[in-house]
Amino acid sequence: MSILNFVTQDQLDELDEDPRVAFMQLANLAQRSLADQTKNFDPDHEQEWREIEDLRHSFVNVLLAAAKRFEIEPFASMELPTANNFDNRSYRDFRDHLDHYITQLVIDNSSRTRRQSVEVPPKTKDSIRGYIQELRGCIEQSDMPDTKREALLDRLDAFQAELEKRRVNLLAVSMLVFDIIAVPGAAWASYELTSRVVTNIMQTVAKARAEEQEKKQLAPPAEFKALSPPRRDLPSPRRQAAKNYNFDDDIPF
Repeated sequence: MSILNFVTQDQLDELDEDPRVAFMQLANLAQRSLADQTKNFDPDHEQEWREIEDLRHSFVNVLLAAAKRFEIEPFASMELPTANNFDNRSYRDFRDHLDHYITQLVIDNSSRTRRQSVEVPPKTKDSIRGYIQELRGCIEQSDMPDTKREALLDRLDAFQAELEKRRVNLLAVSMLVFDIIAVPGAAWASYELTSRVVTNIMQTVAKARAEEQEKKQLAPPAEFKALSPPRRDLPSPRRQAAKNYNFDDDIPF
């Protein structure tokens, strides 16, 4: 059974360039596909249970092959169990390893994304939306090929969608600015206006970033909760009673 039984070619083409992220995306897509393909099967029916196991074995095969391609350990070093040696326990063990790895990766990516993004206050977002409208007008009135104009408008739409999130990815800002300044000045109806709008966007986001960093530096360190000491073994009730009455030496236990 091929990988295309679990994901489409378009989904493969859209995987992230980071091998670890790509493996996580592929695993999530394949897991959803496996669940959809087996959801109406009856595990108590012998033939349908065999089909479930065949699909699960193929799922493991696909992900181990992907791990080797992406060089993802420990999966890249795992051996694929033969169909005869593959059972429900084998599948569950593999899923446990997969969930364990992906949990760590999700947390790692979340931390990295937070470092590479900024929370933009609502009023600041309103200002940026105004700059986006101005920039859209500059693009629409520019003297450039239609394909380039459409690409810039798509980039602007992507940036506007990013702006609606709680945290704005700084890479989205950089990509928009790079694409704009790559266009020759003569192509713009008003190069001065375009430059001013782009500068305003950069300065507004940079200011929000600086204010966020300042708040982090001024914030008091988080208060750690007190840790409970290890649990001590409690004396048996009979020994405690003997100790209370100074009978320890007379109790043979």
